[in-house]
Amino acid sequence: MEIKFGCHGSTWVLDYDIEKDIMDTIMDNIKNAGFTGLDMQVALLGKYRNDPNRFKEELDKRGLQLAALTLPMSFIGGEETPEERELADYFIDYLKHFPGAKLNVPSRVGPNRKDLLQRQKEIISGANQLGKRAYENGIIACIHPISYENSYFRFKEDYEVLFDGLDPKYMGYTPDVGHIIFGGMDPVQIFKDYLPFIKHVHFKDASVNREWKKMGEGDIDFAECVQVLVESGYNGWIIVEEETPEAQSNTEKVIMDIKHYIDQNIQPIINRAKAMQ
Repeated sequence: MEIKFGCHGSTWVLDYDIEKDIMDTIMDNIKNAGFTGLDMQVALLGKYRNDPNRFKEELDKRGLQLAALTLPMSFIGGEETPEERELADYFIDYLKHFPGAKLNVPSRVGPNRKDLLQRQKEIISGANQLGKRAYENGIIACIHPISYENSYFRFKEDYEVLFDGLDPKYMGYTPDVGHIIFGGMDPVQIFKDYLPFIKHVHFKDASVNREWKKMGEGDIDFAECVQVLVESGYNGWIIVEEETPEAQSNTEKVIMDIKHYIDQNIQPIINRAKAMQ
């Protein structure tokens, strides 16, 4: 069992589609906070988007690893659009420069939840096809459900459809505990129910009243989530993020606060488990 902690680019820029060339600042912030990896939406790759070798050099220089790239997809009609497929193939090849890094795939929010089951089946079909192609290229892809009002996989009944249709050989799961609680579910129970699918993990705090919180100030039992992972022998990343207003205005302090919380409340659980191995 080896669990490592990294940061997600959404703490710096929440929107997956806003392009900014701030990767050097992000890497420095992550290193200074004491984290060892990052999961980055592709829109933030900036000058490294077309130069994975240079990106790897900069990560190595800071003692960091690329844990994942986040690439949102729509899967309209059950498959990738030509543009989506071109992007996916490009970033599957990009990830080959970073052994072990995942392709994290949020499903895009639609205009509404009309024809919900049809859209869910389309997303599942497209995700399985993408996951198979990634698998054939040595990359693990993971679907990342989100919980905004028009999301297609928001509630428990949506998750039942999702995991009934996903092919576990080709497509893993990135549980995001904040989005799980926003959907009225218990993150600990979701971890237990879908443990075989979990290949990557996102942590951010929220309340049962659907408010984003600083880590440790919401209603998520992070310790129990980690305990489930520890007992399963999980090997991989826990990627932390925050969606409070402060996250966008004072990001460096926010991730240092998260690191302090992890060191005080989460790392001891992992250390005890390692000592018992």
